[in-house]
Amino acid sequence: MDLSDTIILKNELQKGNHKALVFLMDKYHHSLCLYAYSLSNDYEGAKDIVQDVFVKLWEDREKVQSVKSMRSFLNRAVYNGFIDQWRKNKRMLSIEAKHFKALEELVEDERYDLTKQIELVNQAIESLPPKCKETFVLSRKEGLTNIEISEFMDVSIRTVETQINKAFKILRKTLKTKIEPILFLLLGLDSNKLNYKLMGGI
Repeated sequence: MDLSDTIILKNELQKGNHKALVFLMDKYHHSLCLYAYSLSNDYEGAKDIVQDVFVKLWEDREKVQSVKSMRSFLNRAVYNGFIDQWRKNKRMLSIEAKHFKALEELVEDERYDLTKQIELVNQAIESLPPKCKETFVLSRKEGLTNIEISEFMDVSIRTVETQINKAFKILRKTLKTKIEPILFLLLGLDSNKLNYKLMGGI
């Protein structure tokens, strides 16, 4: 039985063949966990999201025949799981809703590999000039305020603001289209910070 054949795979899954589910998990579990982690920055939470995706897939296996691309279907399910998790934990503000909508459109576009784009954004961040990168990472990953960064790096607040704005200008120039919703994820879903920076505030 060739489970790599999508038609056979869906038929076996629909019939309740556990080997079909195991095949899918072996093939996609690792990449889905990486994708979920890239969204949530929470390793345990990412594993929970992916586990729930496979549980729901098994429970709803009778509907699997309508799935055109298993990879796209699973990516979409992971994204939906992440959104559900986010909504349970935090109140969604209007700017968050705006960027979630943009992200949903990206996920629905099978031509757009969101995981790859996140990887490209991270690569672009790694390629920033050293001081620019350090300032940006302290702001983005560590969540430090400009004052805290200025004290940590022993520079003026104005220098911190300049370096952060320089980072965003370089990233926009390097990555061009559809960068804002990706940065929305990578900035820890901090709506106020994102809005301030994307609007060019200093």
